Amino acid sequence: GLEMQIEIPGYQTLTIDHLLLDYNGTIAEDGRIRNHVRELLIQLSESLTIHVLTADTHGTAAAECQGIPLLLDTFPTSDAASCKLQKLQETGASCCACIGNGRNDLFMLKEAALSIAVIDREGMYPPLLPYCDLCVHSSEEALELFLHPERIIAGLRG
Repeated sequence: GLEMQIEIPGYQTLTIDHLLLDYNGTIAEDGRIRNHVRELLIQLSESLTIHVLTADTHGTAAAECQGIPLLLDTFPTSDAASCKLQKLQETGASCCACIGNGRNDLFMLKEAALSIAVIDREGMYPPLLPYCDLCVHSSEEALELFLHPERIIAGLRG
């Protein structure tokens, strides 16, 4: 299977094989995936299994994710937070990295081996911060961390 090992001096060695992504506000803006985000996802799919977890508020997720090698999970809006957590637990929290921005990402980010919060154009739910390993300005920056793991190491080393 696909996996990425990130050795963080004075902290721990992470073995990540799954990347769980929130959709709206994280990889999509107003229900659309920006072109550069799409390219990064395609690149990343070569080293990680990518899951997109969404209540699909805009109804665009399936069409927008077409042509990107990823697994799309949609679920009812009312229960998004616990559905995301359940997906993380089924996949195995200790080998998962998560990226999110919203209130319904909190449980998932809290439990994952590596959690990245995104403050992009749709904003970020502030209580996520204590549960994140790193916080970045955009979806692109979040995804690029996994293409340049030395950035993760720089932020988390002892």
